[in-house]
Amino acid sequence: MRCPFCGHEDTQVKDSRPTEDNSAIRRRRSCPECGSRFTTFERVQIRDLVVIKKDGSRSPFDRDKVLKSLKISLRKRPVDEEQIERIVNGIHRRLESMGENEVPSKFIGELVMEVLMDLDKVAYVRYASVYRNFREAKDFEDFLGKMVVPRLD
Repeated sequence: MRCPFCGHEDTQVKDSRPTEDNSAIRRRRSCPECGSRFTTFERVQIRDLVVIKKDGSRSPFDRDKVLKSLKISLRKRPVDEEQIERIVNGIHRRLESMGENEVPSKFIGELVMEVLMDLDKVAYVRYASVYRNFREAKDFEDFLGKMVVPRLD
């Protein structure tokens, strides 16, 4: 594994352990050249997934894009990193288990929305505002009006 700091090609594994949900191996590495330490994750990949975008173009599925969008939606919310990793792993496994090599981006977005709806309503609205491309306050109003929110009477 190449060192991300100095580019040295021979790094050493200092510690290996499975992630909490056993979906990956977490490895702590160090570089004998510059002394830097970093973490890598090793995951099983069942099939190469391709995402079909709205415009019809295709690109390889990138779990880091899902992870990044979830982190943005969940910023300053009471959800920890491990929980976010489990969510991304669950979405990825669900996509792989569908048996299809090509998945519409809309389906991935809906999966993320489904998870966020149950997890955190604020993150759900944040994600929806970008995913559904809200342009003005009325879009938020309409969306929130459709949400089923229990009343405290």
